[in-house]
Amino acid sequence: MSAFTETALLKKLAELNSSQQSIQTLSLWLIHHRKHSAAIVKTWQRELENVAEPKKLTFMYLANDVIQNSKKKGPEYGKEFNQVLGKVFGHIGEKCASDKLLGSLGRILNIWLERGVYDPKAIADWRSRLHRETTTTNGKSNGGGGGGASEKSEKPEKAEKEHGHKEKSERREKRKHEDRHSKSKRSRQHAQPSTGSSSTGTSSSSATNSAPPPEEVVVVEPENGHTPPYLPLGEPPEPEELIKALTSIENSASSDAVVRERIAKLPQEISEISCISKLEDKDKAKALAVQVNEAVDLLNDYNARLAAEMEERTKLATMLRDFQVEQKELLSQAELRLDEHKKKLAKMLGLQKEIHDHLSNLPDLTQLPDVTGGLAPLPSAGDLFNALH
Repeated sequence: MSAFTETALLKKLAELNSSQQSIQTLSLWLIHHRKHSAAIVKTWQRELENVAEPKKLTFMYLANDVIQNSKKKGPEYGKEFNQVLGKVFGHIGEKCASDKLLGSLGRILNIWLERGVYDPKAIADWRSRLHRETTTTNGKSNGGGGGGASEKSEKPEKAEKEHGHKEKSERREKRKHEDRHSKSKRSRQHAQPSTGSSSTGTSSSSATNSAPPPEEVVVVEPENGHTPPYLPLGEPPEPEELIKALTSIENSASSDAVVRERIAKLPQEISEISCISKLEDKDKAKALAVQVNEAVDLLNDYNARLAAEMEERTKLATMLRDFQVEQKELLSQAELRLDEHKKKLAKMLGLQKEIHDHLSNLPDLTQLPDVTGGLAPLPSAGDLFNALH
């Protein structure tokens, strides 16, 4: 990745847009340069306070991505953002009045609260800064002097109406957030195949009819080009870590031919209940019980290994996805640099051709005639003085 400079950071922040790719690209770059986290967060805060209202939300999505994805690398960004988020939410609460913006930021705070990203007290303080309280507004209205009694009474009423509206908006966003979680749980339960009685089938069908379609549960209405709040991908793994995970999969349970052969060679008597009626004496029954117990232990152990392998493969799939995203981003950056260098090379080749053409148009001094051949030499200074006398 390119080296870190404040100029490069300002340029990238200016080019940032609300698409998922743009946010993720800049987030990876910032995480890569996390040793400059203090300067980066300070610049991010300064630029956020100067951009237009819609782009403030994009800056917050970027902060959300960096905070959650940088936890594996280190706590630098979490600590640095913790120091400025109070001022940032206060600035947005004071300068912005869009319900859409406040609702999206409220969902980000809810996610931080659920995932334990920050302390609940800090999140509650940021939420109160985002939705300014009535006391702050009343203090401002009472601080002005010289107004009439009607003017003083109108300002608190306005403040109370504004505060009530924001409180309703906040409660509405909380209810929406809780409803989405409960709906997603219900959708997962109804997605399982029903094998119960007719009453169970009736209740499940009525619940399915009352619940919204799966698209409404999973997909939220896009805001500014992506689903709010932007839930980022995981931290891309290091190549060595990915190679180690791929190597461990090669020796997984599903490729253990020895155990699979042992399972295939288990006698039929241990799995067929009808064979029990053919037992003639106690000794044969005991021998069969021993075989069944050994087969159960073998299968339980193999099933546990297969379950562990499934978890490893799921993690590996996530690692490969994140690694692929990072490599695509690095590839796009390399292609951009290649195009820039190709343009520079074309300019240099053009300049080289111009210089070559200019040199070829210059006269060849070796081809000029010898103007001194056959002529008398010029007189010396002494000859000139003698000639005058």
